[in-house]
Amino acid sequence: MKNILLIGGSYGIGNEIAKQMKAEANVIVASRTNNDLPEDVTHIPFDAAKNSILEIDLPEVIDGLVYCPGTINLKPFSMLKPEVFESDLQLNFLSLVKILKELHPKLKASTQASIVVFSTVAVKVGMPFHTSVAAAKGALEGFSKSLAAEWAPQIRVNVIAPSLTNTPLAKRLVSNEAKIEKMNERHPLKRIGQSEDIAHMASFLLSDKSSWITGQVMGVDGGTSTLNLS
Repeated sequence: MKNILLIGGSYGIGNEIAKQMKAEANVIVASRTNNDLPEDVTHIPFDAAKNSILEIDLPEVIDGLVYCPGTINLKPFSMLKPEVFESDLQLNFLSLVKILKELHPKLKASTQASIVVFSTVAVKVGMPFHTSVAAAKGALEGFSKSLAAEWAPQIRVNVIAPSLTNTPLAKRLVSNEAKIEKMNERHPLKRIGQSEDIAHMASFLLSDKSSWITGQVMGVDGGTSTLNLS
């Protein structure tokens, strides 16, 4: 049975990935909190911004890694202090770099490990008020492609780039039905994403069904990044 490690996956998309993968893998969630994870999923207290992955007890082989921590700071550029850009870059990207360096031996011990990270549709499309998060996630996308080339064929690296998804991280944007309906209309498929939509792609990329896929940025965005229906 594969060992799948989720960093920061106690709620939202990470929680849903754990639920989808637990029947076919040993799923470990390393996160600050445990928000209703299934009983057969192992939870380890961990803060990606503060702790070292070497401090926790993990299997010698890690077959899949999902990095879930992220931010949504949607403000005009004039209202964003440089410290916000630094903080977003730290959580979305630099903390991942540290974890990957520490986990590399365990990933390399797998027959073919799969790494899944999350970006945003705003990197490809360019959206107002997204300068900070798009900058951090843009760094993540470039890094992931380069790492995929460097670590092939033994370790695969792929990125999922969602549009707005109904998760606790986005609660300010989907706090009532009027806001949700407005956001629905902005997508060609006329609805925002749900945790399950993104988790299905992550579960696929962690499975052997995607063994010939690496270095990709997968848009799971209701058509937002490629379709213009106006």
